[in-house]
Amino acid sequence: MKLKTLSILILGVLPAIALAAGEHAGGHGMDGHKMMPGDHDMSAIEKTAPASLTGKPGDPAKVDRTIEVTMDDAMRFTPDNISVKAGETVRFFVRNAGKIPHEMVIGSLDDLKAHADMMRKMPGMEHAEPNMITLKAGQRGGIVWQFDKSGTVDFACLIPGHMEAGMMGKVIVE
Repeated sequence: MKLKTLSILILGVLPAIALAAGEHAGGHGMDGHKMMPGDHDMSAIEKTAPASLTGKPGDPAKVDRTIEVTMDDAMRFTPDNISVKAGETVRFFVRNAGKIPHEMVIGSLDDLKAHADMMRKMPGMEHAEPNMITLKAGQRGGIVWQFDKSGTVDFACLIPGHMEAGMMGKVIVE
């Protein structure tokens, strides 16, 4: 519990560290993970995670809109360019249409690259942070995220080789 609370606090303060923290016990596929949008209680996270340049975990009860995102084995997200308004809380309904695991991780491009490099060195990483979801083939799940500042926020699949193959996207916050 202390490690998870620490990870949540770090997420808002130092996104680069937050992407590397959390529950990395092994088995990147997240066996048994069947999170559907709205299945998690974000109240504790909202109280402890200050906003960052990329946004913060959103409240599932306060979603402004849902955006469907598909991941596939062509190493692409559809759509890969998304526009939102500053302050908007978005539920990303993510579906893995491929035959291999994929993930969606929201962050700055520098943070995503650093975390992808770490994953190449430790391929057994397992994620449990609110800005990311890992899905096996055919699975669906969600991320609820609030984009609080205008600018560009990136997302990518950080499974080794996927981001390098072009599995990246952008959220333009207006």
